[in-house]
Amino acid sequence: MDLNFQEVVLRLEEFLVDAIVMIPLLLVALLVFVLALILANYIKNAVMRLVRASRRPESLVLLLGRLARWTVIVLGTMLAALIVFPGFTAGELVQLLGLAGLALGVAFRNIFEDFLAGILLLITQPFKIGDQIVLDNHEGTIESIETRSTSIYTYDGRRLVIPNSDLLTNVIIVNTAYSARRIEHDVGIGYGDDIQLARQVILETLDTLDTILKEPKPDALVVDLADHAIVIRVRWWITPPRRIDLLETRDRVLAKVRVALLENGIDLPFPTRQILFHDQTEATDGDRRYQREGWPPVAGEAPEPRGIADALSAIGRSPAPGHDPVDL
Repeated sequence: MDLNFQEVVLRLEEFLVDAIVMIPLLLVALLVFVLALILANYIKNAVMRLVRASRRPESLVLLLGRLARWTVIVLGTMLAALIVFPGFTAGELVQLLGLAGLALGVAFRNIFEDFLAGILLLITQPFKIGDQIVLDNHEGTIESIETRSTSIYTYDGRRLVIPNSDLLTNVIIVNTAYSARRIEHDVGIGYGDDIQLARQVILETLDTLDTILKEPKPDALVVDLADHAIVIRVRWWITPPRRIDLLETRDRVLAKVRVALLENGIDLPFPTRQILFHDQTEATDGDRRYQREGWPPVAGEAPEPRGIADALSAIGRSPAPGHDPVDL
């Protein structure tokens, strides 16, 4: 018992000696950590001022400021740990952090992927808040761009949250990237109508609308000779290029163009199909020079009907190769 008690006392004395020796190191490490916190806040504010001066989005300003602050705090913590545990080298600490980062990266791969994509989107700015974009079958107005996802307000009043990695790796159409946008619509006229007159009427009608830009000028181009109409593609430019402006302008253009074309005697045909029937027992059936193919006969030129007996007789009078006609 005495030996055990003496060993305990010796161990306590060694612990106290080590603690007393480490007190200055702990104070120095604490001082380093406090200085790191102060320096982190200073660097954060400096980075935010610098990024804000370059007219970047406020979300990017906050993100880069926080990243700079936490980077300094982590470095200060590592330096304080090296002061308290001098036997723990910087290489070993970096190696430990690397292993921890690898484990976190594997466990939260999708989250980190969206996070990095969000940073790239905020830096490169392919679109901004308020832009109207199209992604696959989704379309709407950008509400917010965060580090992990982007929120879109759809035209039918719903919120769509898209991971930033999808926005970075897929094709995006930004409808409001520029100040003006071109709209086009196909109009069909009859084959008997004057193409130049139709063009003139269309362009004069577009010229009366104040929502259409004068420059670039509207145009009307023949793009197809369809089965039921000559297709003229009408193209015009609008500003601003928002969805509501597109719909309102197209509504006015189509309504006025239709009225103007009809007033000038230009037909707006629609697909038609005519199906003709006849009993296929006429005397001219089988004769490609006279067979009607279902069309009505000309007055006074209707072919004689053919009976079954006549048909059989015609077949009998048609010899097979190498044989004489057969009388029925």
